[in-house]
Amino acid sequence: MSKSIPQSYSLGNKGVIIALTVIVLWFTSLIFLLNTEMSWSNPLTYLGILVQMHLYTGLFITAHDAMHGIVSPNKKVNHAIGWISAILFSYNFYWKLFPKHHEHHRFVATEKDPDYHASGNFFRWYLSFLLQYVTIWQILLMAGTFNILKLFLPTENLIAFWMIPAILSTLQLFYFGTFLPHMGNAHNRHHSYSQSKNHIWAFFSCYFFGYHYEHHDSPGTPWWNLWKVKEEYTKSGKPSND
Repeated sequence: MSKSIPQSYSLGNKGVIIALTVIVLWFTSLIFLLNTEMSWSNPLTYLGILVQMHLYTGLFITAHDAMHGIVSPNKKVNHAIGWISAILFSYNFYWKLFPKHHEHHRFVATEKDPDYHASGNFFRWYLSFLLQYVTIWQILLMAGTFNILKLFLPTENLIAFWMIPAILSTLQLFYFGTFLPHMGNAHNRHHSYSQSKNHIWAFFSCYFFGYHYEHHDSPGTPWWNLWKVKEEYTKSGKPSND
């Protein structure tokens, strides 16, 4: 049985507060950046893109935690926040993501795992990853929203701070949350590698999901507590990469 942090520890108002903070920060940052005069020669433009990319990733991680039921102990609130977070991330559909993610946990690194590609090739795997989750409806909704927003906002800002960060975020999620953890053949029961303990890098790279064995071993732990599981496993000498 997977080791999980008790529900009383992982759930509650803190989960909702953190989830809403991520959503509000994404909105606030986006509105500010879309209304800022930008220049491709200004280094702050690229900083803005990276900040927005990281917040996009936070939206997906929030939706992911909702799929595990660990944003709120209230199921309706939990799923509502998950649904909103997924929609804000380029019109992803929460109830389409939900079964696929649980298939990933049940059949990790096998042919039944929708997130896995046996070739191990980065580009083929990334394309397969996108084809699993990107739908024609998402593309149409993004295109329609873009054409409406550009009537009111600068096109360059929309491209730089709304579209590019979303694309980069898929790379961030794929590379740190799927490719590195499941590349090769990890000889443990979760078929998952875990990055070395470095909490600062783990947060900025992918909201602690580089601690991927720990996530699979303790799926009842929210992203913001995964570092504690890493600490516990490190102190106990529990292997995660063998």
